[in-house]
Amino acid sequence: MIQRQVQATRYFTTLIGLLRDRSLFLEEIRSGIKLKSKVSSLLICSSLFFAVYGGIIGSFHSVAQALSSAVKLPSLYLITLIICFPTLYFFNILFGSRKTFGQHFAMLLTAVSVISVLLFSFASITLFFLISTFNYQFIILLNVAIFAITGFIGIKFLYQGMQLLSKEDEEGLTTRMSILRFWLILYAFVGTQLAWTLRPFFGTPDSPFVLFRELEGNFYLSLVQALGEILGF
Repeated sequence: MIQRQVQATRYFTTLIGLLRDRSLFLEEIRSGIKLKSKVSSLLICSSLFFAVYGGIIGSFHSVAQALSSAVKLPSLYLITLIICFPTLYFFNILFGSRKTFGQHFAMLLTAVSVISVLLFSFASITLFFLISTFNYQFIILLNVAIFAITGFIGIKFLYQGMQLLSKEDEEGLTTRMSILRFWLILYAFVGTQLAWTLRPFFGTPDSPFVLFRELEGNFYLSLVQALGEILGF
């Protein structure tokens, strides 16, 4: 029991180290210091924070939806990362990066962890609106905004981190940073499409619980429709 508590403390200590001293944390990744420990700690902590937020947004519908979303949300971010990671890694290697697979993955995982912490920080606000309003479209748009804000900050963090990671690899640096910008757009598209595939996360009011919906339409059309209902169009 005590050993588990010590291990849990170590996981969160790693995450706190990232948040408190980002420069030192990223420098350790660049130097290859304790990569396995960092990856496991960030993976566990970020999954936990995503699960908490997923459970909250799923509670808008039912307990079953809350449990489903608590599994789906961390899966969404992790699967998106796994799908997109090889593209970035192999293109970076092709254009002069000498950093290892583990260093690249750890760097991407730091950005995902930052997003998870920011989502967790919004949890109380989301919970407040879930309790105080029953407007489904408003809840959807509110969370689209929250996911967009946290995603933007995470992307900015990743961009700065990749610049630091490439500090010693000057050959092809300009090309790699251009590839990174393209990859970030690709990551966003893959993430939104995967989120549409894994839906529902909230669950439509007055409808029975379903684990997955039939594939139809797309995320962007649904967003436009939600805006139209809010604005009365």
